[in-house]
Amino acid sequence: MYRRKFAPIAGIALALTVAWAPPALAQGAVVSAPLDMARQALALKPGEFVWVPEASPAGPVTVVVDLATQRASIYRNGVRIGISTISSGKPGYETPTGVFSILLKDAKHRSSKYNNAPMPFTQKLTQDGVALHAGGLPGYPESHGCVHLPLALARKLFTTTSFSTTVVISGRTGAPATEVFGGVVAPVTATGAPTGVVPLAADEPYRWSPEKAPDGPVSFILSGSDNRLVVLRNGIEIGRAKVAINGEPLGTHVLTLIERPEGDRQWVLVGVAGHADEANLPFEQDVFDRVAMPAAFRASIAPLIVPGTTVLVTLAPINRRTTGAGLAVLASQP
Repeated sequence: MYRRKFAPIAGIALALTVAWAPPALAQGAVVSAPLDMARQALALKPGEFVWVPEASPAGPVTVVVDLATQRASIYRNGVRIGISTISSGKPGYETPTGVFSILLKDAKHRSSKYNNAPMPFTQKLTQDGVALHAGGLPGYPESHGCVHLPLALARKLFTTTSFSTTVVISGRTGAPATEVFGGVVAPVTATGAPTGVVPLAADEPYRWSPEKAPDGPVSFILSGSDNRLVVLRNGIEIGRAKVAINGEPLGTHVLTLIERPEGDRQWVLVGVAGHADEANLPFEQDVFDRVAMPAAFRASIAPLIVPGTTVLVTLAPINRRTTGAGLAVLASQP
């Protein structure tokens, strides 16, 4: 059996090499930055993004835009699968904050207001034309109110969302950008409401509430920085436990459980950005055998661990506080 040792991730991952267009026309990197950079999102250069859809293959999608940090996070089944630099509305054309639903999708849209300007992969949020779309990314707000994304990311996001997808825009342009809105787990539900998750108390080893989401796709997140294991079902957190990872740190990886022809099960590594060479390599043992956790919590999650189960192992924190101003809920349609 293949055995692989993982070293802890230290500092920013290797720099991403991309071809850049002139700044006025630049629409970002053509490929994803390494998965490890997702935990250092503020270090992403203008136009860079991280895209790891394998971390959560199914479930409701939510997009969270933070104007203070000029970043957008994409969550599926409550797990962050992407993060990107953006450019929002410049002074006099500020991007509205609020909770929106996608009203229209048009891959080849052109502006009806601004000289027929191309707006590739438009996802319209308001009746007056505010949208997510590919556009210039100079490193500061420069749009007429829309949220500009890297072209490659806008294309991927366009095929990932639906008309039921919620987009939350929060924060304030120009506010101190100290940390990225949200963490590995979405700060909002699929409807845009705050999740209201309360951290475990000092005397609370775990929490298990499967009734909050009786069915739907399941995702596991194991955070080496928080020493927490979180379980989400249909985008809702149903369990959280204090854990300890035995042996060497696991680093940042995506694992999936497969059933082998011999009839037994095996965890294998998923080849994601920055770890493409690991694709389909078997993990040394059951990933959960490396994790010390309360026995009752282990028994509760056992029935959910079936072939196809995905585990995101990360050094990023599970949750983070929001930045900038408070959220104002606006109506995006009558």
